[in-house]
Amino acid sequence: MAVNKNEKSLNGIPFSILDLSPIVVGSTPSDSFRNTLDLARHAEKWGFNRYWLAEHHNMPFIASSATSVVIAHVAAGTSKIRVGSGGIMLPNHAPLVIAEQFGTLESLYPGRIDLGLGRAPGSDQRTARALRRGIGNEQDFPEQLDELRAYFDPSLASGKPSVRAIPGEGLNIPIWLLGSSGFSAQLAGKLGLPFAFASHFSPNSTLPALELYRSAFQPSTTLSEPYAMVGVNVIAADTDEEAMRLATTLKQQFLNLGRNNEVPLQPPVDNLNDQWNEYEIEALQQQLGSSIIGSSETVKDKLQIFLANTQADEIMVISQIFDHQARLRSYEIVFEITKG
Repeated sequence: MAVNKNEKSLNGIPFSILDLSPIVVGSTPSDSFRNTLDLARHAEKWGFNRYWLAEHHNMPFIASSATSVVIAHVAAGTSKIRVGSGGIMLPNHAPLVIAEQFGTLESLYPGRIDLGLGRAPGSDQRTARALRRGIGNEQDFPEQLDELRAYFDPSLASGKPSVRAIPGEGLNIPIWLLGSSGFSAQLAGKLGLPFAFASHFSPNSTLPALELYRSAFQPSTTLSEPYAMVGVNVIAADTDEEAMRLATTLKQQFLNLGRNNEVPLQPPVDNLNDQWNEYEIEALQQQLGSSIIGSSETVKDKLQIFLANTQADEIMVISQIFDHQARLRSYEIVFEITKG
Protein backbone atom coordinates (compact mmCIF):
# COMPACT_ATOMS: atom_id res chain seq x y z
CA MET A 1 0.00 0.00 0.00
CA ALA A 2 1.38 3.42 -0.94
CA VAL A 3 1.63 5.82 1.98
CA ASN A 4 1.12 9.54 1.51
CA LYS A 5 4.30 11.33 2.52
CA ASN A 6 2.25 13.67 4.71
CA GLU A 7 0.83 10.80 6.73
CA LYS A 8 2.29 9.61 9.99
CA SER A 9 4.34 6.45 9.63
CA LEU A 10 4.21 3.36 11.81
CA ASN A 11 7.87 3.70 12.72
CA GLY A 12 7.40 7.37 13.57
CA ILE A 13 5.10 6.99 16.61
CA PRO A 14 5.35 5.03 19.87
CA PHE A 15 3.57 1.71 20.27
CA SER A 16 2.42 0.45 23.67
CA ILE A 17 0.61 -2.54 25.20
CA LEU A 18 -2.59 -2.91 27.19
CA ASP A 19 -2.66 -6.17 29.14
CA LEU A 20 -5.76 -7.60 30.83
CA SER A 21 -3.74 -10.41 32.47
CA PRO A 22 -6.06 -12.96 30.83
CA ILE A 23 -7.07 -16.07 32.74
CA VAL A 24 -7.42 -18.85 30.20
CA VAL A 25 -9.45 -21.99 30.78
CA GLY A 26 -7.44 -24.53 32.77
CA SER A 27 -5.12 -21.91 34.31
CA THR A 28 -5.01 -19.77 37.47
CA PRO A 29 -4.42 -16.07 38.19
CA SER A 30 -0.91 -17.03 39.28
CA ASP A 31 -0.28 -18.27 35.74
CA SER A 32 -1.71 -15.02 34.38
CA PHE A 33 0.64 -12.87 36.44
CA ARG A 34 3.67 -14.91 35.37
CA ASN A 35 2.63 -14.48 31.75
CA THR A 36 2.03 -10.76 32.28
CA LEU A 37 5.54 -10.24 33.61
CA ASP A 38 7.02 -12.36 30.82
CA LEU A 39 5.20 -10.29 28.19
CA ALA A 40 6.27 -7.05 29.88
CA ARG A 41 9.90 -8.13 29.81
CA HIS A 42 9.63 -8.97 26.12
CA ALA A 43 7.88 -5.64 25.48
CA GLU A 44 10.73 -3.81 27.20
CA LYS A 45 13.33 -5.71 25.16
CA TRP A 46 11.46 -5.01 21.92
CA GLY A 47 11.13 -1.30 22.67
CA PHE A 48 7.43 -0.77 23.35
CA ASN A 49 6.83 2.59 25.01
CA ARG A 50 4.52 1.73 27.90
CA TYR A 51 2.76 -1.26 29.45
CA TRP A 52 -0.65 -0.64 30.95
CA LEU A 53 -2.96 -2.85 32.98
CA ALA A 54 -6.72 -2.50 33.23
CA GLU A 55 -9.09 -2.52 36.19
CA HIS A 56 -11.94 -4.97 35.74
CA HIS A 57 -13.93 -6.80 38.42
CA ASN A 58 -16.02 -9.95 38.67
CA MET A 59 -14.74 -11.19 35.31
CA PRO A 60 -13.37 -14.76 35.36
CA PHE A 61 -11.12 -14.10 32.36
CA ILE A 62 -9.31 -11.02 33.76
CA ALA A 63 -6.83 -11.18 36.66
CA SER A 64 -5.85 -7.50 36.94
CA SER A 65 -8.62 -6.39 39.33
CA ALA A 66 -6.11 -5.14 41.96
CA THR A 67 -4.51 -3.02 39.27
CA SER A 68 -2.04 -1.05 41.41
CA VAL A 69 -0.64 -4.29 42.85
CA VAL A 70 -0.10 -5.79 39.39
CA ILE A 71 1.54 -2.56 38.20
CA ALA A 72 4.02 -2.91 41.08
CA HIS A 73 4.66 -6.54 40.07
CA VAL A 74 5.44 -5.51 36.48
CA ALA A 75 7.51 -2.46 37.40
CA ALA A 76 9.59 -4.51 39.84
CA GLY A 77 10.31 -7.11 37.16
CA THR A 78 11.33 -4.62 34.47
CA SER A 79 13.78 -1.73 34.45
CA LYS A 80 12.84 1.04 32.03
CA ILE A 81 9.47 0.58 30.30
CA ARG A 82 6.72 2.88 31.56
CA VAL A 83 4.06 1.00 33.53
CA GLY A 84 0.59 2.25 34.34
CA SER A 85 -3.16 1.86 34.45
CA GLY A 86 -5.41 1.65 31.46
CA GLY A 87 -7.16 2.42 33.58
CA ILE A 88 -8.09 2.93 37.18
CA MET A 89 -11.86 3.39 37.36
CA LEU A 90 -11.82 6.42 39.64
CA PRO A 91 -15.48 6.29 40.83
CA ASN A 92 -14.66 2.91 42.42
CA HIS A 93 -12.12 4.51 44.77
CA ALA A 94 -11.53 7.35 47.16
CA PRO A 95 -9.21 9.78 45.29
CA LEU A 96 -6.90 9.93 48.32
CA VAL A 97 -6.33 6.16 48.13
CA ILE A 98 -5.38 6.36 44.44
CA ALA A 99 -3.08 9.33 45.12
CA GLU A 100 -1.31 7.36 47.84
CA GLN A 101 -1.10 4.18 45.77
CA PHE A 102 0.36 5.90 42.73
CA GLY A 103 2.50 8.14 44.88
CA THR A 104 3.94 4.95 46.34
CA LEU A 105 4.46 3.44 42.88
CA GLU A 106 6.17 6.58 41.59
CA SER A 107 8.38 6.70 44.70
CA LEU A 108 9.40 3.08 44.16
CA TYR A 109 9.87 3.37 40.38
CA PRO A 110 10.64 7.04 39.65
CA GLY A 111 9.81 8.36 36.22
CA ARG A 112 8.10 5.17 35.05
CA ILE A 113 4.50 5.35 36.31
CA ASP A 114 1.40 6.49 34.37
CA LEU A 115 -2.03 7.04 35.88
CA GLY A 116 -4.78 6.44 33.33
CA LEU A 117 -8.27 7.14 34.67
CA GLY A 118 -11.70 6.01 33.55
CA ARG A 119 -15.18 6.73 34.87
CA ALA A 120 -16.95 3.43 34.06
CA PRO A 121 -17.47 0.68 36.68
CA GLY A 122 -15.15 -1.80 35.00
CA SER A 123 -17.86 -4.39 35.58
CA ASP A 124 -21.62 -4.72 36.08
CA GLN A 125 -23.71 -2.47 38.31
CA ARG A 126 -24.00 -5.03 41.12
CA THR A 127 -20.23 -5.23 41.33
CA ALA A 128 -19.99 -1.44 41.18
CA ARG A 129 -22.25 -1.20 44.22
CA ALA A 130 -20.13 -3.76 46.06
CA LEU A 131 -17.01 -1.75 45.27
CA ARG A 132 -18.22 1.76 45.89
CA ARG A 133 -20.28 1.64 49.08
CA GLY A 134 -21.11 5.33 48.88
CA ILE A 135 -17.79 6.49 47.35
CA GLY A 136 -19.23 8.01 44.20
CA ASN A 137 -20.54 7.44 40.71
CA GLU A 138 -19.76 8.39 37.11
CA GLN A 139 -21.44 11.80 37.48
CA ASP A 140 -18.96 12.70 40.23
CA PHE A 141 -15.95 11.99 38.01
CA PRO A 142 -14.91 15.62 37.26
CA GLU A 143 -14.99 16.51 40.98
CA GLN A 144 -13.12 13.34 41.91
CA LEU A 145 -10.52 14.13 39.26
CA ASP A 146 -10.06 17.64 40.65
CA GLU A 147 -9.59 16.21 44.14
CA LEU A 148 -7.09 13.63 42.94
CA ARG A 149 -5.03 16.14 40.96
CA ALA A 150 -4.92 18.47 43.97
CA TYR A 151 -3.38 15.74 46.12
CA PHE A 152 -0.43 15.63 43.71
CA ASP A 153 -0.33 19.40 43.20
CA PRO A 154 -1.80 21.33 46.16
CA SER A 155 -1.78 24.56 44.11
CA LEU A 156 -4.81 23.14 42.28
CA ALA A 157 -6.85 22.98 45.49
CA SER A 158 -9.47 25.67 46.18
CA GLY A 159 -8.00 26.36 49.61
CA LYS A 160 -5.22 25.15 51.87
CA PRO A 161 -5.45 21.34 51.87
CA SER A 162 -6.39 19.79 55.20
CA VAL A 163 -5.52 16.28 53.98
CA ARG A 164 -2.30 15.44 52.17
CA ALA A 165 -1.31 12.42 50.11
CA ILE A 166 2.02 11.16 51.41
CA PRO A 167 3.57 9.74 49.32
CA GLY A 168 2.03 11.50 46.34
CA GLU A 169 2.23 15.22 47.05
CA GLY A 170 4.67 17.00 44.73
CA LEU A 171 5.22 14.03 42.45
CA ASN A 172 4.92 14.44 38.69
CA ILE A 173 2.79 11.47 37.69
CA PRO A 174 1.29 11.77 34.18
CA ILE A 175 -2.51 11.63 34.36
CA TRP A 176 -4.39 10.39 31.31
CA LEU A 177 -8.13 10.37 30.76
CA LEU A 178 -9.55 7.26 29.13
CA GLY A 179 -12.79 7.05 27.24
CA SER A 180 -15.04 5.13 24.88
CA SER A 181 -17.32 8.09 24.08
CA GLY A 182 -17.18 11.88 24.06
CA PHE A 183 -17.41 12.76 27.76
CA SER A 184 -13.80 12.13 28.78
CA ALA A 185 -12.56 13.33 25.38
CA GLN A 186 -14.03 16.77 25.97
CA LEU A 187 -12.91 16.87 29.61
CA ALA A 188 -9.35 15.85 28.70
CA GLY A 189 -9.27 18.57 26.06
CA LYS A 190 -10.52 21.28 28.40
CA LEU A 191 -7.96 20.30 31.06
CA GLY A 192 -5.09 19.95 28.59
CA LEU A 193 -4.45 16.30 29.50
CA PRO A 194 -3.46 13.39 27.27
CA PHE A 195 -6.36 11.25 26.10
CA ALA A 196 -6.59 7.50 25.37
CA PHE A 197 -9.54 6.18 23.40
CA ALA A 198 -10.83 2.59 23.56
CA SER A 199 -11.26 1.90 19.85
CA HIS A 200 -10.74 -1.78 20.63
CA PHE A 201 -14.35 -2.05 21.83
CA SER A 202 -15.94 1.23 20.69
CA PRO A 203 -14.76 1.66 17.09
CA ASN A 204 -17.69 3.69 15.79
CA SER A 205 -17.10 6.46 18.34
CA THR A 206 -13.36 6.73 17.71
CA LEU A 207 -13.16 9.52 15.16
CA PRO A 208 -15.91 11.70 16.72
CA ALA A 209 -14.24 11.44 20.15
CA LEU A 210 -10.82 12.29 18.77
CA GLU A 211 -12.25 15.28 16.93
CA LEU A 212 -14.00 16.42 20.09
CA TYR A 213 -10.79 16.08 22.11
CA ARG A 214 -8.71 18.02 19.62
CA SER A 215 -11.28 20.77 19.13
CA ALA A 216 -11.79 21.19 22.90
CA PHE A 217 -8.09 21.15 23.72
CA GLN A 218 -6.67 24.00 25.77
CA PRO A 219 -2.91 24.17 26.38
CA SER A 220 -1.86 23.48 29.95
CA THR A 221 1.27 23.04 32.03
CA THR A 222 0.97 19.35 31.09
CA LEU A 223 0.63 19.66 27.30
CA SER A 224 1.02 22.46 24.78
CA GLU A 225 -0.91 20.52 22.13
CA PRO A 226 -3.23 17.49 22.06
CA TYR A 227 -1.80 14.02 22.55
CA ALA A 228 -4.10 11.13 21.68
CA MET A 229 -3.38 7.45 22.11
CA VAL A 230 -5.78 4.95 20.53
CA GLY A 231 -6.24 1.34 21.63
CA VAL A 232 -6.79 -1.33 18.99
CA ASN A 233 -7.09 -5.12 18.98
CA VAL A 234 -4.30 -6.70 16.97
CA ILE A 235 -4.10 -10.45 16.42
CA ALA A 236 -1.03 -11.22 14.31
CA ALA A 237 0.41 -14.55 13.23
CA ASP A 238 2.63 -15.94 10.51
CA THR A 239 -0.36 -16.44 8.19
CA ASP A 240 -3.75 -14.79 7.77
CA GLU A 241 -5.43 -18.13 8.39
CA GLU A 242 -3.69 -18.72 11.70
CA ALA A 243 -4.44 -15.18 12.85
CA MET A 244 -8.12 -15.60 12.03
CA ARG A 245 -8.16 -18.81 14.04
CA LEU A 246 -6.43 -17.15 17.03
CA ALA A 247 -8.95 -14.30 16.87
CA THR A 248 -11.83 -16.67 17.60
CA THR A 249 -10.74 -16.48 21.26
CA LEU A 250 -11.41 -12.74 21.31
CA LYS A 251 -14.73 -13.21 19.51
CA GLN A 252 -15.81 -15.89 21.98
CA GLN A 253 -14.92 -13.53 24.84
CA PHE A 254 -17.32 -10.88 23.53
CA LEU A 255 -19.98 -13.46 22.73
CA ASN A 256 -19.81 -14.82 26.26
CA LEU A 257 -19.97 -11.31 27.72
CA GLY A 258 -23.09 -10.60 25.70
CA ARG A 259 -24.68 -13.81 26.92
CA ASN A 260 -23.69 -13.22 30.58
CA ASN A 261 -21.72 -16.43 30.34
CA GLU A 262 -18.93 -15.88 32.83
CA VAL A 263 -16.05 -18.17 31.86
CA PRO A 264 -12.28 -17.94 31.48
CA LEU A 265 -10.76 -17.13 28.10
CA GLN A 266 -11.55 -19.93 25.67
CA PRO A 267 -9.21 -21.70 23.22
CA PRO A 268 -9.49 -20.88 19.51
CA VAL A 269 -11.81 -22.92 17.31
CA ASP A 270 -11.79 -23.70 13.62
CA ASN A 271 -15.30 -22.43 12.98
CA LEU A 272 -17.59 -20.09 14.92
CA ASN A 273 -20.45 -20.13 12.44
CA ASP A 274 -22.54 -22.59 14.42
CA GLN A 275 -22.05 -20.70 17.71
CA TRP A 276 -23.74 -17.36 17.02
CA ASN A 277 -26.85 -15.87 15.48
CA GLU A 278 -27.29 -12.95 13.10
CA TYR A 279 -27.94 -10.44 15.90
CA GLU A 280 -24.76 -11.49 17.71
CA ILE A 281 -22.70 -11.20 14.52
CA GLU A 282 -23.93 -7.63 14.04
CA ALA A 283 -23.28 -6.73 17.68
CA LEU A 284 -19.80 -8.20 17.48
CA GLN A 285 -19.02 -6.13 14.43
CA GLN A 286 -20.12 -3.01 16.30
CA GLN A 287 -17.69 -3.80 19.12
CA LEU A 288 -14.76 -5.30 17.23
CA GLY A 289 -14.99 -3.48 13.91
CA SER A 290 -11.58 -1.84 14.21
CA SER A 291 -9.76 -5.08 15.06
CA ILE A 292 -6.70 -5.85 12.95
CA ILE A 293 -6.20 -9.55 12.26
CA GLY A 294 -3.73 -11.22 9.93
CA SER A 295 -0.18 -11.89 8.87
CA SER A 296 2.61 -9.34 9.08
CA GLU A 297 1.82 -7.87 5.67
CA THR A 298 -1.92 -7.67 6.38
CA VAL A 299 -1.44 -6.15 9.81
CA LYS A 300 1.04 -3.60 8.49
CA ASP A 301 -1.37 -2.38 5.82
CA LYS A 302 -4.33 -2.22 8.20
CA LEU A 303 -2.31 -0.49 10.94
CA GLN A 304 -1.19 2.16 8.46
CA ILE A 305 -4.80 2.78 7.43
CA PHE A 306 -5.84 2.93 11.10
CA LEU A 307 -3.08 5.46 11.80
CA ALA A 308 -3.98 7.55 8.75
CA ASN A 309 -7.64 7.64 9.82
CA THR A 310 -7.06 8.44 13.49
CA GLN A 311 -3.85 10.49 13.24
CA ALA A 312 -3.01 8.98 16.62
CA ASP A 313 0.10 10.18 18.43
CA GLU A 314 0.53 6.70 19.93
CA ILE A 315 -1.09 3.31 19.40
CA MET A 316 -1.81 0.89 22.24
CA VAL A 317 -2.15 -2.73 21.15
CA ILE A 318 -4.44 -5.23 22.87
CA SER A 319 -4.03 -8.92 22.01
CA GLN A 320 -6.38 -11.33 23.77
CA ILE A 321 -4.83 -14.60 22.60
CA PHE A 322 -5.29 -17.94 24.35
CA ASP A 323 -1.79 -19.40 23.98
CA HIS A 324 0.95 -17.36 25.65
CA GLN A 325 3.58 -18.16 23.04
CA ALA A 326 1.21 -17.17 20.24
CA ARG A 327 0.51 -13.95 22.14
CA LEU A 328 4.22 -13.19 22.37
CA ARG A 329 4.58 -13.88 18.65
CA SER A 330 1.72 -11.50 17.85
CA TYR A 331 3.40 -8.65 19.71
CA GLU A 332 6.76 -9.55 18.17
CA ILE A 333 5.22 -9.18 14.71
CA VAL A 334 3.86 -5.75 15.66
CA PHE A 335 7.33 -4.79 16.89
CA GLU A 336 8.92 -5.97 13.63
CA ILE A 337 6.37 -3.96 11.62
CA THR A 338 6.92 -0.75 13.57
CA LYS A 339 10.70 -0.99 13.61
CA GLY A 340 11.26 -2.47 10.17
